[in-house]
Amino acid sequence: MKISPPEFWNYRDGRRAAPVLRTLLTPLSWIYAAATARRISTTTPLDPGIPVICVGNASVGGTGKTPVTAHILSMLLANKIRAYGLSRGYGGKERGPILVTKNHTADDVGDEPLLLARHAPVWVAAGRDDGARAAASKGAQALVMDDGHQNPLLEKSLSLLVVDAQVGFGNGRVVPAGPLREPASAALSRTDAVVLMKPYKAFEPDDYLMAQFGDIPVLPAYLAPTAPMPKGKLFAFAGIGRPNKFFDALRRGGADLADAIGYPDHHKYSDEDLASLQALAREYKAQLITTEKDFVRLPAAMKQYVAVWPVRAVFETENQLDLLLTPIIDSARKRK
Repeated sequence: MKISPPEFWNYRDGRRAAPVLRTLLTPLSWIYAAATARRISTTTPLDPGIPVICVGNASVGGTGKTPVTAHILSMLLANKIRAYGLSRGYGGKERGPILVTKNHTADDVGDEPLLLARHAPVWVAAGRDDGARAAASKGAQALVMDDGHQNPLLEKSLSLLVVDAQVGFGNGRVVPAGPLREPASAALSRTDAVVLMKPYKAFEPDDYLMAQFGDIPVLPAYLAPTAPMPKGKLFAFAGIGRPNKFFDALRRGGADLADAIGYPDHHKYSDEDLASLQALAREYKAQLITTEKDFVRLPAAMKQYVAVWPVRAVFETENQLDLLLTPIIDSARKRK
C-alpha cells in the first residue's frame, strides 16, 4: 500500500527534521542510492534512432512532470513533429508496450497516460526501451518520456529535471531518510535544464535552492487553470504527491473551500472512500472537486458528482524552452 511522504522529509534541521530517525534510516539511504547509481552506470542505454526528451525529477511524489510533458508534446505537434508520449503506466495492469486508446481506464494503463493521451498518442511500457522500439516502428519522430530520470534503458537527447520550487530537494537525503531517489548532485549531473515549478507566478524560490543548480539553465514555470472556478461551497480531495499544493491553489483561485482531504499519490478510491466523500459533501452542503489526475481514476458513476479543476503548465520564458527544443525538432524532421 502506498503511503504519504513523512513530514520530516521537508526539513533540513531542527526538531521537525527528526534528526534521530533520519540518522537511523541513513544506512538504508546509502544502499538505495548505491543501487540506483550502479543500475545507471552498468546499463547500456538503447538509441531508438529518434530523439528522446525525458521529463523527470529527483524526488518521489509529484512535482508537475505530467503537465510539463503534455506542454512539450503539444509544442512538438504544433511544429508538425510526430511526437509520442512514453510512460511506464504506474498503477495500471498493462505492461505493454501498448498504445493508449479511449477504451482504456486508469486501472489498465495508469492515470498519467490517460491525461497525456488527450494531447498526443501515448505508449505505455514497463520497459521503456520496448516502448521506444514500438513507437519508432509506428513512425514516431520523437518521444517525450514522463518520468525516467533514473531509468537508464533509453539514450536521452534532452533531460529536463522538474523541481518543486516550494520544497526543492527537501532535506537533501535519499529514501527512506529523505525524499530523493538519488543524491541531488547526481541527478543534476545528468540534467540539461531545470524546470522550476512554482506554486504561482510571483513566488520567489530561496537562494539555497537556486545555488544548488549552479550553471544549469533554469526555466521557471507554474500551473494555471484552464477553466473557471466552480461557484458555491466546495469540498476538495486529491490523491497526488502533495495534496495541499492543490488545496492551496484552489484557495488562491478564489474557491469557497469548506474543507479538504488528501490521499496517497495514485490512490485507488474504494467504494468506502467514495461513500465517505459523498457523505462529507452532504454534511458541508458542498460540491466535491478534485484534480484531473484523480478524476480519471474515479468510477464513471461517481464522476457526475465531482467537479474537476484542470490546469496546464505555463513557462515564464517560453523562448528558453524553444531554444532547447529546436535541435530536437531539427533532428526529428530528418526521420520521415
